[in-house]
Amino acid sequence: MMNKLSKIIVLLTFCTAVLCGCKKNDTITLELFHYKQEIIQQLEQITAEFTSQNPNIVIHCECIANDSQSILRTRLKSNDGPDIMMLQGYSTIFEYARAGYLVNLTNESFMSNLYPSSLNAVTYEEALYALPMDMAGIGVIYNKDIFAELGLTIPTTVSELKSICKTISDKGYTPFAVSVADSWPLGHLFSMGHTAMIGSNLDQWLFDMDAGAASFAPEQTDRIFDMLDFILQNAGANPQHKTYDDQKSDFASGKYAMMIQGLWAYGTGAKLINPQLNAGFFAFPFTDDPADTKLYADTDSTFAIYSYTTPEKIAAAKKFFEFITSHIGNQMWVEKCRLISTIKGANVSSMDTPYIDFIRYLNQEQTMPWAFSLWPTTVFEQSKKVLKEYCEGKKSRKDVNEYLTGLWRQR
Repeated sequence: MMNKLSKIIVLLTFCTAVLCGCKKNDTITLELFHYKQEIIQQLEQITAEFTSQNPNIVIHCECIANDSQSILRTRLKSNDGPDIMMLQGYSTIFEYARAGYLVNLTNESFMSNLYPSSLNAVTYEEALYALPMDMAGIGVIYNKDIFAELGLTIPTTVSELKSICKTISDKGYTPFAVSVADSWPLGHLFSMGHTAMIGSNLDQWLFDMDAGAASFAPEQTDRIFDMLDFILQNAGANPQHKTYDDQKSDFASGKYAMMIQGLWAYGTGAKLINPQLNAGFFAFPFTDDPADTKLYADTDSTFAIYSYTTPEKIAAAKKFFEFITSHIGNQMWVEKCRLISTIKGANVSSMDTPYIDFIRYLNQEQTMPWAFSLWPTTVFEQSKKVLKEYCEGKKSRKDVNEYLTGLWRQR
């Protein structure tokens, strides 16, 4: 009898061990690949909260800030895509959806939680291939205290901008905090200026570029290069060596009047460094016609799911999307990441003046689209490098124009 009982106990112990092992092995680990270095800790907090509600799903976040899309493209071509990937809207989504890398999210219930205006950036052939996460603007974040002290008003033309820069310099402040060593802000500045120069002809220019009938031409780009030269001349010592972290720190110090950046550089950057910072946000002027001065604004980051991962991981990733579009997840995204959510129902009352300025531009329809998201991804990624070389004196304006035009035609 005791022998039988011992066998039963051993069997039960074995079964328990097996079941526990199965439970442990049932944990699903997802890789979330993103490029927003300003929300590394915040995104980890959000994914940790998700795991607390879904203990069998663990998300490891990996941030690649520079050349992220080049690295991601290499991984995808090697059949090594991350389970969840952060992508810029439009052309990147179109390219990866066409290649079959992205899960179709059209019929997922969480997609109904989004503002309809955000969906254009993730729609390819009438299907939805990514989850839009935030609206963002790129322009000039400025120190309101410096402007008030010097009696400055918001410039709406190039001439006004140059005038206030002289006043700022004369009074002992530095006009611009910049980042050149980290090249991606240069790509944003160039594309923003180019969109302003193209204006209402953007769609036709994109069509002509695809047809090989257009180019990056001096009549479009010379003013941008002129402005880039002017910015570097008004950026203090050694601007070529300044990183993105330097740019945020310089602006937060109160000694720099402006930085040309997206709002992400304020809420999770300069404001964290200096909580007393009093800032605002305005559109960057590239011409002397105020009607041309519009805020560069559109859907920014999106999350997509890798179609060649396992079915279990796809299901787990969709659970994360359900969480991030829920009231709790959405509010964490707004309050921790300080981003303008594309998800309905977020409370933005706690957000600072620069965000209110951004919303005002949206409400007044004084915006232009993020045209770089409509460029071939390779062209935009490489524009950052070649513009850095221009700032370092290694490339001429003609070199930049010809290189980007040739790259577009070779894509």
